[in-house]
Formats: sequence, C-alpha cells, structure tokens
Amino acid sequence: MALYVEKYGGTSVGSVERIQAVAQKVAARTQAGDQMVVVVSAMSGETNRLLCLANELHEAPPARELDVLLSTGEQVTIALLCMAINQIGVEARSYTGSQVKILTDNVHGKARIVDIDASPIQQDLDKGRVAVVAGFQGVDAENNITTLGRGGSDTTAVALAAAIKADECRIYTDVDGVYTADPRVVPKAKRLERISFEEMLELASLGAKVLQIRSVEFASKYNVPLRVLSSFEDGPGTLIIDEEKIVEQPLISGITASKDEAKVTVRAVPDKPGIAHRILGVISDAHINVDMIIQNISDEGLTDFTFTVGGADMAKSIALLQPLAKELGAADVVADDDIAKISVVGIGMRSHEGIATNMFKALSEKGINIQMISTSEIKISVTVRKKHTDLAVSTLHDAFELDK
Repeated sequence: MALYVEKYGGTSVGSVERIQAVAQKVAARTQAGDQMVVVVSAMSGETNRLLCLANELHEAPPARELDVLLSTGEQVTIALLCMAINQIGVEARSYTGSQVKILTDNVHGKARIVDIDASPIQQDLDKGRVAVVAGFQGVDAENNITTLGRGGSDTTAVALAAAIKADECRIYTDVDGVYTADPRVVPKAKRLERISFEEMLELASLGAKVLQIRSVEFASKYNVPLRVLSSFEDGPGTLIIDEEKIVEQPLISGITASKDEAKVTVRAVPDKPGIAHRILGVISDAHINVDMIIQNISDEGLTDFTFTVGGADMAKSIALLQPLAKELGAADVVADDDIAKISVVGIGMRSHEGIATNMFKALSEKGINIQMISTSEIKISVTVRKKHTDLAVSTLHDAFELDK
C-alpha cells in the first residue's frame, strides 16, 4: 500500500468527461490498495469568469471579498469529483481549505501556508475513503478565507503531502514531464526521468512553466518526492527529488528562455558608496523584483548602473528612478525591453569546468551578441536580443548535446 497526493489542474477537470476520467484513475488506484488524497483546481476558465464578474461590480474589488469569491471555483470541482468517484463505487469526501484546516497568514490573494491540520483527512484514509481537497485556498487565524496566488493548487498538494508524509506527490498537467528545453522550440528536446529540487527551482524561476516555484520550495524543504505527469496520456513523467538520490548527475539538465525581461540603466551616476543601495532601494520599496545587476568600471568618477526587471515593471522603474537620478546627479535613465534571458541549468556545473566558455562560443558562432551575464553554482544566464531567443535555445541544446 502506498500513500499518494495527486493534483489535477483546471484543464484536467475542465468538463464533466474529464472529471469522470480523473475519477476513474483515482478509483482504480484506491481499489488496487493505495491511499489517495486528490487536490483540484477550479475548472478551466472559471477563475477568470469570476474575476470578470468582480470587475464589473467594482473597479478594485476588496481583497477579502475577492478571495471569498475565487475560492468557490475549487469548491465546485471537489464536489463534482467526489460525486463521480462515488458513482464508481469508491467512497470519497470533499474538503475546502477551511475544513482541512489549511492555516495561512492574512495576506489576501497571495497567502502563505503556516500550518495544516491533516487529522480529518487521515481519518478518511484510515476508513478507505478518498479525500478530495480544494487547492489554492486556506483560512487565516480569524477564519477569513484566503487564496494562495498563482499556482496555489500545486503548493496545496505539496504541503498536504508533507503533512501526511505521503510517499509521493504527483502533479498532473498538460505536459508529460520536465524537458531539456521547450519542445515547441526544440522538437528533439528530451523528457528528463529525474531532476533535483535545486535544478527545478532554477528552471521554474527562469521561465519554465511546468511547476510553480513555491511548490518546489515546499517539496525541497520537506523532502517530498514530486512527480510531474500528463493528465491525458500514461507515462512515468519526471521525478523531482533530492540531489543525493540522483546517482548520475548530468552536466546540464535544461535550457530556459524568458522574454518577459527589461533592462534599466542609470547612466553616468557618481561612483561612490551607497549609490547601489539608493537605486535598488527605490525599486525594492515598490515591490519590484531585480534579477541581473551590472555596474561598469568607473570613468572619471562616473559609472553606469544596469539591472533587469520583469517587462511589466519597466515603465514603473523608469518613473521611480528619474527623480532619483536628478537628485544623484546622474545623466539620465534609459531602458530596453527588447531582450530575452537565456539560461543553462545543471548540478554537474559544480564539478565541471568550461561550461561558460562552451556556451559563449556556441552563441558567438551563430552571431548572437551577449549583453549581460549572471552565474550561480548551477546556472549561467545571459541576455540577448529578443529576436535571437529561439535560435539561442536550440543552439545551446545542440552545443551541450542534450538530445543524447
């Protein structure tokens, strides 16, 4: 007997037929002797429909009431899935986030899980029932309904798996695993059988859309084996585990690309202590995430200070920095959103030299100019012109022979 937590996203439960298909899978595993906890999202399109209703009534809906509204999408799905499982002859019981209870902080719209009382679920499992839990939601200390933000159902599933000490947490999506690159860009990209938590965190933060970052962080913290599988076709998927359990560590595991990038430069700023703090302090106070940072060599006491932000934050960053630039005596503030970030990720980088050299050589041979470079123990990122995104990814995939 094994204990699994399985999460199904909106497309997996997007119709009565798809809900019945999920019910068949869950019931079959239960009848085979496994204990099952299922976490579901709202049916595809439902959350957007509810948001539209809210925006028709209020230009800035109160966050508390918006959470109450959006949480109903998952409540519909858990009830329907339980009905479908019961129809097959397997007993199932549904739970909202507040019934579990998934305790969160009080930040509406992007709450973080503080604790989980899994005892009601455990009692159902002991009686041979399937527990079906609403993803994406919880309740704060004052019993206000909260939602966990983008990808919150993934986080719910991993947190539950940690709380009940599940053998594995399985995330069912519209892809059949984690690939060495986006198969739409590189048709010969390969599905990875295994990947480490650290590599998956890097890939998720750098543009891979397979898993939500917070869910991987949770899995890594509590050492919950995490598997990504397809909802629509059978297969082994990709297992995400602790690095120590990967016997043969690959040199490079994957290549990602993000086009949602912008480069901001404060030009000819006085080169003296505290300047970086002043510039980035204004940006961080506005809750804008900064990624790559470059400060040029000082020339006659002046330097250019460059950093990247998400493309949607470019205009806001310029507006914040222009008055500061005048105050500091800088020349001006310029920005460029015609860039993309290309990254190679692999735990094998720790023990192999020459990765950066090979990367830069491969790009130069294709006439792709590198603008900025950032590195970590298991990652190298560069920015290039947006038009070169796909060429850069396919070039590096070939250079590191990831199809083999």
